[in-house]
Amino acid sequence: MTLIKSISGMRGTIGGIPGENLTPIDIVEMAAAFGQLIKTKHRNPSVVIGRDARVSGSMVAELCAQTLIAQGFHVYNAGLSTTPTIEMAVTDLKASAGIIVTASHNPGQWNALKFLNDKGEFISAEEGQQLIKTANDRSYNFNEVDQLGSLEQVDGLIQKHIEHIFNLPLVDAHLVASRKYKVVVDCINSTGTISIKPILEQLGCDVILINEEMTGLFAHNPEPLLQHLTELCEKVIAEKADLGIAVDPDVDRLSFICSDGTLLGEENTLVAIAQYILKNTPGATVSNLSSTRGLRDVTVSAGQNYFAAAVGEVNVVTKMKEVNAVIGGEGNGGIIYPELHYGRDALVGVALMLTYMAKENITILDLKNALPQYSISKNKIDLEKSWNVRSAIDRLIEIYENEEVNTEDGLKIDFESGWVQLRQSNTEPIIRVYSESNTMEAAEKLANDIIAKFKEIVK
Repeated sequence: MTLIKSISGMRGTIGGIPGENLTPIDIVEMAAAFGQLIKTKHRNPSVVIGRDARVSGSMVAELCAQTLIAQGFHVYNAGLSTTPTIEMAVTDLKASAGIIVTASHNPGQWNALKFLNDKGEFISAEEGQQLIKTANDRSYNFNEVDQLGSLEQVDGLIQKHIEHIFNLPLVDAHLVASRKYKVVVDCINSTGTISIKPILEQLGCDVILINEEMTGLFAHNPEPLLQHLTELCEKVIAEKADLGIAVDPDVDRLSFICSDGTLLGEENTLVAIAQYILKNTPGATVSNLSSTRGLRDVTVSAGQNYFAAAVGEVNVVTKMKEVNAVIGGEGNGGIIYPELHYGRDALVGVALMLTYMAKENITILDLKNALPQYSISKNKIDLEKSWNVRSAIDRLIEIYENEEVNTEDGLKIDFESGWVQLRQSNTEPIIRVYSESNTMEAAEKLANDIIAKFKEIVK
């Protein structure tokens, strides 16, 4: 079954049977449920809809738009765009809500609806639960013919987004332009072409694109991980570029390539940029419990406080607001800079990183070598129906009671040498086991030890 409804939206593979895959029926039902939710809070509702370049995007966005028009919404159609651009457009246009049609880093057969509130932020867990209930109960309705909504095409939202970024005190476009950086960008056949390219050009960079055709036919697995970025790494070396940039199809995740063709590491995107922010605006930082210790280390070194949140952007944002964090995000290359907005944003990450490099006269490779050195191992345990997972987790908590134990999001055990986290998947019969230490060998040993103990207990 590839249709997944969760508090953050709905995703699935296109085609097949309604209720089992992402079909027009499911799209209309979820869009209508979202419309019903928004109408309880806004008398004259409006919504911004944008999408990445995947093949099914136009079809899915059109179904959403017409469904909401049938409920009396004024629909701002942004067309091809990025997730952070739509988040910012909601507040710029004073809209009641937003929908982003994107399956983010998932392969091309997938698509998804991501729902935003009137602040341009992902809807809360409580609203997500209400949304699912409304969809399942089909407790939504449509307007009569004289109360239908309307459609408006909106252009220039990405440029407006870039202008907001250039107005940030910690972005110095003129200084960056003076460096004339040569940058190779992997646009992964999506909207990085119309977002990362223009912001780099306006920062005075010499820009070389690969996979720039916005066909939605991804040249490789679209998740910006080392094993998928071979072409980009080779191009950076061949072009003698200062750096490389990889984004995912909706441009909310960001990965940097050093001039020698090695990766800064997606975990280190947030750590490096946070280091720059902390030098200029002291304050708290936040990442999720599955992210590297590196952010904690640079935060403590700056004399500030680090906080961890449960996995999920909405959880990170909630914690950031709670502690008034100056920077936050996730270890998957997701930068959340509240001075701009509360959403993962690759564009602001690019501008902040290049300004940091220009001000300090350093390279990405210099940054990489100066950051805390950690390795993360990502594993999983395939579950059997007869296993009592809860009981096994409780036993592990007892065994490791003398260590720093966190049960906010699965089970995370912090040792002096590193950490291990076990999180049961909501969508697969597995437990994800992430571990981190100073070396990959040490990280893998931490994971293997906890996996062995878990299996011994559960059997």
